Amino acid sequence: MAGESTKIDVQRLYNDESGESHFIDETMEVTAMNFAPPAPPIYVSDGVPAKQVVYLFLPAGYTGDFHPAPRRQIMTLISGSLESTVSDGETRRFSPGNTMLVEDTSGPGHSTRALADCVMVVSQLD
Repeated sequence: MAGESTKIDVQRLYNDESGESHFIDETMEVTAMNFAPPAPPIYVSDGVPAKQVVYLFLPAGYTGDFHPAPRRQIMTLISGSLESTVSDGETRRFSPGNTMLVEDTSGPGHSTRALADCVMVVSQLD
């Protein structure tokens, strides 16, 4: 298995050249390696330098009107349910286990609405 690779699905929220935000579905390559010996090899992505990791709690009914992300970040929903709308009008719902690479750090950004109490882990990137 070591050295083999596969791809995983990744959701990304980004700005186009005019500043409008969009969702896009992408794939990321992960390669089998000895990540935590003596455990067997697992598939691992390239590393991404991070500034800090924080937990967020959004109570049910929380609404954040359109805003840009404060920095590039990877957001993973641990519990709850939320929806986010980008400036091109697309809305997506997120459930526990969903992860998104958020890169809309300028322009109108996105809005967020907690449909249930949400706990998130946010890795803020350099």
